[in-house]
Amino acid sequence: MSGRAQLMWDEAVTGYDFGPDHPMDPVRLALTRSLVSAFGLDREMDVVSAKPAGESTLRLVHREDYVAAVKAASADPGGADGSYGLGTMDDPAFAGMHEVSALIAGQSVGAAEAVWRGDALHAVNFAGGLHHAMPGGASGFCIYNDASLAIARLLELGAERVAYVDVDVHHGDGVQAAFWEDPRVLTISLHEHPRTLFPQTGWPEETGADTAQGSAVNVALPAGTGDAGWLRAFHSVVPEVLAEFRPQVLVTQHGADTHFEDPLAHLAVSLDAQRAVQVALHDLAHEHTEGRWIALGGGGYAVVDVVPRSWTHLVGIVAGREIAPETTIPEEWRQQVFARTRQLAPVRMTDGRWPVEWAGWEAGYDPADRLDQAVLAARKAVFPLRGLLP
Repeated sequence: MSGRAQLMWDEAVTGYDFGPDHPMDPVRLALTRSLVSAFGLDREMDVVSAKPAGESTLRLVHREDYVAAVKAASADPGGADGSYGLGTMDDPAFAGMHEVSALIAGQSVGAAEAVWRGDALHAVNFAGGLHHAMPGGASGFCIYNDASLAIARLLELGAERVAYVDVDVHHGDGVQAAFWEDPRVLTISLHEHPRTLFPQTGWPEETGADTAQGSAVNVALPAGTGDAGWLRAFHSVVPEVLAEFRPQVLVTQHGADTHFEDPLAHLAVSLDAQRAVQVALHDLAHEHTEGRWIALGGGGYAVVDVVPRSWTHLVGIVAGREIAPETTIPEEWRQQVFARTRQLAPVRMTDGRWPVEWAGWEAGYDPADRLDQAVLAARKAVFPLRGLLP
């Protein structure tokens, strides 16, 4: 197995553009790529542009009629079929939508192939992580579910146990739905509680179909959860379940929208806590999957202050060259940010909260604490199904 990591990138992915008033501004991808370059991380990795996902690959997850509807809307945005979630406020149709969505999916599938075949130990596609798309419909800014397609391709290549960990502020509903009946795939999602945030799913009681009980794990966090609570929840659930499942490969989704500056959600997590979870997932990959790790992007709508820094930290961890939180951001990147957005860029790769402190579950819990109630609900729902003590 090659120790060299892969950065999946094609400039054309920035064409995933729902329009000027849409929160998912593709500038977040362009600025992340340029910050990665400013730190020289791309010199530490193989930068690879994979081919777009073809029809047979897309149909590993998506229905034939849905793919046809996306193609039709791509050719004629004004005629988009709203019954497939296309042409809506969340997912406006645009020319070339199918092509760029298939390209992003292709990068995640290519990452999965490279890692499974041993061409790379780790691979990252920060343009991916579009976890809301369903087999038969678009949802939540997501057209094709690249995370599900990467997992389906791993299964096709012979993987018997794939773990998916999603730390986006929104529930990873599309990936859960795709593998709801498949015990070969463990999906774990930490997200803001469905009572207060789209897509209103991801309750602890959602644990998988009868054929795959315990294969879906949902940690629904109360609005306002900050660094210590977020890390406590992560470490109180994820490592123990992964150890029991014994995955052969780890796929992770790193939506940056848990951040306290994000305009679309209500958690209060810092960049430093996001980095801590990225490091933890890297370590868990080495502990359980011999390092086989595919890391994806996801949500994140503070497109200047947060997303580029969070995902550049992720790329550095994937590359084996972690960026210290106190590192000063290169001036040339800050100038580029102002030229493109007329916003002042952040100065350092931290929110000033490093190192982040949190308390482990083994020290006990407070039954009156809302965060601990959320953790305990997830553990009680799933742990007994996996032979673990809640």
